[in-house]
Amino acid sequence: QVQLVESGGGLAQPGGSLKLSCTSSTIIFQRYPAAWYRQAPGKQRELVAGMAPSGDTRYGDSVKGRFTISRDIGKNTVYLQMNGLKSEDTAVYYCWIKVGYEYWGQGTQVTVSS
Repeated sequence: QVQLVESGGGLAQPGGSLKLSCTSSTIIFQRYPAAWYRQAPGKQRELVAGMAPSGDTRYGDSVKGRFTISRDIGKNTVYLQMNGLKSEDTAVYYCWIKVGYEYWGQGTQVTVSS
């Protein structure tokens, strides 16, 4: 059973920063593709950032230059550093991993508002 645990969401002001974390006690992130997705009210879930086992990364167009995905192999954790937050970044953010099947975290709310 793959379990993903996210943390780090919350309220931020426009232009501010937040850092999300995703960890697991049941899989090793380094071995599989991992990503962050988000879903805003009334919108489809969209890719925010992804990382391949090789370390290659890709980003959604709306977050390029502002968000950074990274991983700490020792801590078996994947991060999403979010800088320059905008109100349109408000969404529930989900950690994702593909271990044969796709697995999702429970989601963490990010709200950007003044």
